[in-house]
Amino acid sequence: MKTIIITGANGNLGVATVKKFLDNNYRVIGIARSGSNLGFATGHKYFELHQLDLTDENAVISFIKEAISLYGSIEGALFLAGGFAMGNLAGTHSSDFYKMLSLNFETAYHATRVLFEHMVKKGYGRLIFIGAKTALHPENASGALAYALSKSLLFNLAGILNATAKGKNVTASVIVPSIIDTEANRKDMPDADWNKWVKPEQIADVMEFVCSEKGLALREPILKVYNNL
Repeated sequence: MKTIIITGANGNLGVATVKKFLDNNYRVIGIARSGSNLGFATGHKYFELHQLDLTDENAVISFIKEAISLYGSIEGALFLAGGFAMGNLAGTHSSDFYKMLSLNFETAYHATRVLFEHMVKKGYGRLIFIGAKTALHPENASGALAYALSKSLLFNLAGILNATAKGKNVTASVIVPSIIDTEANRKDMPDADWNKWVKPEQIADVMEFVCSEKGLALREPILKVYNNL
């Protein structure tokens, strides 16, 4: 049984992902501020939920080391925690950028430092980051500058990790969704064609594929999960 860490487990994407991985017989270590949307997993023998400040480097490193010690091996980590903010160049202060950097990069980076070393030693591991279309297409990023810049670092980090782990069966993937079909996004964009958006369950399917035996041959993937946008 593979053990998978999922951050942002209580969010829209996190909930769909936790369910997908539990349904496919993974042990899931969820990290979230609360578990209010995870009632379906309550009491599941292969699910545990932890509250952890992912921006606290020392706390994260200690937690990951404890998990490795407890289970012997962590086969995958899905970094779904993050945040979004609008703002153009004129309206984006350094403090705005550092907030996005903390939410979208540091929350993945701190855990990655320990997990990557562990996975390389074990000769197997899957790290999955959530990117953004605006990071791939900077011509569309001017209205969410700090967000796009913070997400762009995840692509660079994945590239560095893949180069470092070449031949080790350890991969870093970046999932790039279009607009995710959530209640909040529907409320914010009531006139949009929601059928063109990508559903959290579809993204979860892709991540499970990457972590499964079916995804063993994948290397250095940037997976664009756009549906019809």
